[in-house]
Amino acid sequence: MPSRLRDMTDDDVVGAGTLHTLRYYDGTSRAVIVTDRETAFPTGELIVSQTDRDGIITMCNNAFVLMSGWSRDELMGSPHSILRHPDMPRAAFADLWTTVNQGRRWTGYVKNLRKDGGFYWVFATVIPKVAGDEIVGHTSVRRQPSRRRVEAAAQLYASMLAEEPSSGVAL
Repeated sequence: MPSRLRDMTDDDVVGAGTLHTLRYYDGTSRAVIVTDRETAFPTGELIVSQTDRDGIITMCNNAFVLMSGWSRDELMGSPHSILRHPDMPRAAFADLWTTVNQGRRWTGYVKNLRKDGGFYWVFATVIPKVAGDEIVGHTSVRRQPSRRRVEAAAQLYASMLAEEPSSGVAL
């Protein structure tokens, strides 16, 4: 189980892609190759995962494995940011982490990166798991987003990214 995310290679990707470097909050970075290939969210399914308090995946359902393109063994023990797509602005994840670390539920539209370089959109709900007075992890449930809302989110995120410094830091 990886403690650091590995760089993507041409062998991972289906089709032509563009290389991006993501820089994470802990100072690490990862090369990702992104294509314009979208995978449709499976109708009637829910993607479910759980993480520890640091965002390390501790449970994922079959829909999560299928949509991400990663094997269950590759996902378990990996940071949830393995799905970070470079089209997602830092502010979206900052809002997510601020909200759940205050013990509140977060909802939003997220563009996720697949192992093969493609992507898929979700409407995500992230709920902190609390034991006593301490947040011990998070549960994320993703469902099929409306196309109209995805288009609006994509436009908003593009304008947010245009205003970000080019450091590429992921949260």
